[in-house]
Amino acid sequence: MDYNALSLIPPLLAIFLAILTKDVVISLVTGIFSGQLILHGFNPTTAFIHFFDDIIGLFSEGWITKTLLFALMVGAIIQLIIDSGGVNGFVYYLSKKKDKVNSKQSALFLAFIIGIVIFIESSLTSLIAGTVARPLTDKYGVSRQKLAYVCDATAAPVCSLIALNAWGALLIGLITAQINTGIITGNATTLFISSIPFNFYALISLVLVFFTIRYNWNIGSMKTFETNARPLLTTNNETEKGNPLYMLLPLAILIGTMPIALYLSGDGNLFNGSGSTSVFYAVVNCLLFTFVYYLFNKIMNKKDFYKSFYKGLATMLPITLVLILAFAIGKMSNDLGTGKFLATLAHDTVSPALIPVIVFLLAALIAFSTGTSWGTFSIMMPIAISLAVSTEAPLALTIGAVVSGGIFGDHASPISDTTIISSMAAGCDHMEHVNSQLPYALVGAGISMVLFIVFGYLL
Repeated sequence: MDYNALSLIPPLLAIFLAILTKDVVISLVTGIFSGQLILHGFNPTTAFIHFFDDIIGLFSEGWITKTLLFALMVGAIIQLIIDSGGVNGFVYYLSKKKDKVNSKQSALFLAFIIGIVIFIESSLTSLIAGTVARPLTDKYGVSRQKLAYVCDATAAPVCSLIALNAWGALLIGLITAQINTGIITGNATTLFISSIPFNFYALISLVLVFFTIRYNWNIGSMKTFETNARPLLTTNNETEKGNPLYMLLPLAILIGTMPIALYLSGDGNLFNGSGSTSVFYAVVNCLLFTFVYYLFNKIMNKKDFYKSFYKGLATMLPITLVLILAFAIGKMSNDLGTGKFLATLAHDTVSPALIPVIVFLLAALIAFSTGTSWGTFSIMMPIAISLAVSTEAPLALTIGAVVSGGIFGDHASPISDTTIISSMAAGCDHMEHVNSQLPYALVGAGISMVLFIVFGYLL
């Protein structure tokens, strides 16, 4: 059955309520239930039953279960490197011993650099960058909202430009699926790499973050947050007793395990590896190493280790709940055919030169409506590639438009898991982060649109 315009109601209702109530959980629950009503003939009893059945059914998807466990275990890792003194030791090393971080600008650049170096997965990047940089940004009077923006606007853009991580594995896998169906020919990895220069939003986002930090560029509500920000003094008097190795070694194991896991899960081919599986086992390996390392070196005893471990899991429970609901509304949008409905609106009457910018806007709208860039890629990649082939639009440019649009919509959406995680990592209100980040995201999107139009006619 084609639901057409009705398919837009659940995501738009969730977004409207998120903006109105600032309660993401209630907003997502309402959006999902409205979708169940549409799917089941507006029968509230059937909709209520299927609401829970569909959420429980999500756990049968291996990648979803691994992603949720990954989120919980990342919380445990972060709590462990904090409680062990690793974060404090790293902060002390940079700010006191080496005098490398001694201003607002250098504190934000630290978050920016961490976002570039830890390119495995966007949520992990945001969490680590926020956790490590926050004591320093607090010390030098940077608003939590600005830190959240730097974390968020660095994480996904960097991850989307790398082939050897969870994002690269997903995108290459989606392109491979289209090659296997015979829609296009060639090598999926080569096609993905050829699209990287056309991932305009990601590239522009990184440039904007750099200039925002370098020249203290504050627009929109960020001006108010930065004006009102005051230095916050740390209450930890044992900062210098920590050791940066307590943080750096576990993170090195985490990063080093990722390509190995991609290689093994891809049966000897890095680019065929499963992103969700690889990230999951990288985190498991990191936790096992941390357990042995901390206990063997008497950094923690077992009781303290488990206490920090469970505390870390608990801090991620709200995020995990939101992720479950975000996955559920993404599945709901797929069941209702939201992506296909939006794509068909642009199929027949559009010039091939405009296909990339149309794809960018559609991907942005879907990501904004569903709160997930990965879900958007899964919906839009087959549609966009088919559009490019049927209209003879530039293929690499169109693939870049899918990725760019998905990231922009994710950045702008109040129901996005990455914006929620970034605000949590920075320690600021979620909706304040969304509102203060939006002007920067719109600037990046505007420039990207112009570039997609220009290159659409040039190529």
